[in-house]
Amino acid sequence: MAHDLDAALTGISGILVTPYDGEGDIAPGRLSPIIDRVVEAGVHMPVVNGNTGEFYALTTDEACTMVREVVGMVADRRPVLAGIGRGIRDACRLARASADAGAAALMIHQPPDPFVAPRGIVDYVRAVSDASGGLPIMLYLRNDAIGTHGIAELCALPGVKGVKWATPNPMNLAKAIAACGPDITWVCGLAEVWAPPLYAVGARGFTSGLINVWPERSVAIHEALDAGDYARARDLIAGMRAFEDIRAEELNGTNVTGVKAALQALGQDCGPTRPPSAWPLTEAQQAAMRQFLARNGLI
Repeated sequence: MAHDLDAALTGISGILVTPYDGEGDIAPGRLSPIIDRVVEAGVHMPVVNGNTGEFYALTTDEACTMVREVVGMVADRRPVLAGIGRGIRDACRLARASADAGAAALMIHQPPDPFVAPRGIVDYVRAVSDASGGLPIMLYLRNDAIGTHGIAELCALPGVKGVKWATPNPMNLAKAIAACGPDITWVCGLAEVWAPPLYAVGARGFTSGLINVWPERSVAIHEALDAGDYARARDLIAGMRAFEDIRAEELNGTNVTGVKAALQALGQDCGPTRPPSAWPLTEAQQAAMRQFLARNGLI
């Protein structure tokens, strides 16, 4: 099936968790009912090997397996966005594996190396693109300190279709949009809560970890924003904000913990998180999570 990638990128990029079994090994099959619900709810683009998928806690072999298994489970019902990162050789290997698996596009994580030059990132993205055979690319920008010029250089690379903007600086986003071509898609990379202010300066669509637990609410928020109904979007976001507040605790160290704890409460156990992520939730966090789930009729 041919997918409208441009439309999907301005939709919801649903970041899937990575399930583990009782031995701590990846257990991709546990994602099957989650993926089915995500697709049925209308989430536009499942994402494998994203941050909610504990990308940096996985080995490269595990990440290659996850992209192959997720593409298979999605079964062409939606285009799949595959996260890419790490050292250049691992990133290129994963890019090739993602292309071979049938991913529709790559999401390149911003390199966390302590010695990152803006021009070095250009070389990094170019090499990953070549390794994939030219798959479309979304840049995942978590630090805008590379500056507007550096962002514009990256967006000018062949194959780059857009940026998932994951920094809470709407005015810097506005500057970047103005500096780049009109063919670049700008996506809120900070989930539902930040979507309205980033929409206001030109972003469209957003990333979401909530989709693992409550994809219907994410879709309703997207529909409200697309219709320009900010009041309804704010109301819908207010009803799920407690979930994001729990995920933001401990320096965001409960980001994935909250999602996996909620899935356990829903009877869809995907295992714990791997260190250095926090596990489990504290008693107070767990009580707040159960209250959120009960209040919204999820349990």
